[in-house]
Amino acid sequence: MLLQLLSVLWEALSLQVILVFLATFLLLSGYKSRPKDFPPGPIALPLLGNALSLDLKKTHLSVQKLSEKYGNVISLQFGNLWFVIVNGLHLVKEVLVHQGENFVDRPSVPLDDEVFKKLGLLFSNGPGWKQQRRFALSTLRNFGLGKRSLEERIQEESRYLTDAIEAENGQPFNPHFQINNAVSNIICSITFGNRFEYHDSRFQKLLKLLDEATYLQGSRGQLYDLFPTLMKHLPGSHQTILKNWEQLRSFVKEIIEEHKKDWNPSESRDFIDAYLNEMAKGDAAPSFHEENLLHSTQDLFFAGTETTSTTLRWALLYMAIYPEIQAKVQAEIDSVIGQSRQPAMDDRDSMPYTNAVIHEVQRISNIVPLNVPRMTTKDTIVAGFRVPKGTIMLANLTSLHFDKDEWETPNVFNPGHFLENGQFKKKEAFLPFSAGKRVCLGEQLARTELFLFFTALIQKFTFQAPKNETLSCEFRMGLTLSPLPYRICAFSR
Repeated sequence: MLLQLLSVLWEALSLQVILVFLATFLLLSGYKSRPKDFPPGPIALPLLGNALSLDLKKTHLSVQKLSEKYGNVISLQFGNLWFVIVNGLHLVKEVLVHQGENFVDRPSVPLDDEVFKKLGLLFSNGPGWKQQRRFALSTLRNFGLGKRSLEERIQEESRYLTDAIEAENGQPFNPHFQINNAVSNIICSITFGNRFEYHDSRFQKLLKLLDEATYLQGSRGQLYDLFPTLMKHLPGSHQTILKNWEQLRSFVKEIIEEHKKDWNPSESRDFIDAYLNEMAKGDAAPSFHEENLLHSTQDLFFAGTETTSTTLRWALLYMAIYPEIQAKVQAEIDSVIGQSRQPAMDDRDSMPYTNAVIHEVQRISNIVPLNVPRMTTKDTIVAGFRVPKGTIMLANLTSLHFDKDEWETPNVFNPGHFLENGQFKKKEAFLPFSAGKRVCLGEQLARTELFLFFTALIQKFTFQAPKNETLSCEFRMGLTLSPLPYRICAFSR
């Protein structure tokens, strides 16, 4: 009873109030001043650092304001962690590409370490990470990445998705988990060897656990990172995060165990089989073990579900808000594809406006606004500032995607940003998949999914706001920027 009461009281307090409360008792803790020749930034409080300098519900917007004051290279402190944030295309490419080897590692952050154990594809480092990434890329290609077979799989899943949406009969509905399920089924077919029905209650529960963990970890995990030893023993959102990830791991672990029962080394059905084959080799690298199999599979499931489905949810929202743009996409679809066949990747080059709309959705939705954190592997000079080994580096992608010098109307949804004389135009300042050695390994898959799913949906339906409801582009900040829950109506064309 006491723990339940503590949990309610703890969650009722805002993060800022809790931090101030804790600071009162911990001000005597050691204070670390900025290192010599370190980038400028706001004055840091003892222990808390700059935690009170940011609106944690809109961190990327706070960073934008700070960069206007302190310049294109700024520094922030949280607890004993130092962050350097670079802004603008030149500096983002400098740290991700030109000096990419110096910023190739992931940092050690308490909650991430607890969840991902420094294993797998997303949060591992060193030779082990390189081996896991190389193997994953090779295996994804073997199971269809960039091939017609995978395109056909996405087309088939598009039919399931359009059937599910058609069953809504034009009534208001939230498309969140139907889209999640459809996108997740593609990576599930590669990693697990099967897809899951949209009415599968267990899989729907897992998708909701993943969504909750993704949101909470990005919005409520800061206290754990500041005071991990203390927070381990207190109730709060961090306990939900850890519990959700454990349930997701149990799901993946069950599938791995099932694979081991009927594993046939001469016939690899999916990523798990291929990994078991690799582990069985006499000369296998030491990073190929069962824990890494679990975490690599979990990472593919998480990354292959969350980012693309979030982008598609933004896309439908923008189409409903901008009916004139939706109508232009439909006109292009009708002209190039018609209604008698499904969209194919060969159509993309003939559909510059649709391609521009998809890219503009990615730009303005900006779902990973500060990129995934990197860490310096050795002392490095950036724009004249010394960045010591072990510093967390953030490449501010928001500064690229909303740069008024790069985009005509950066704060307005405008497909014209990617068009020139009626043709699609690539933009160097467009980096939603990051760049360099840690560039998203699923970029090609995501681009294929975005085009095929989006085009199939707009081919079959016109999306509108429900009567007497106003749609909003407001977001919630988690590990990704996602739209607030919304309802739309899908009318068959």
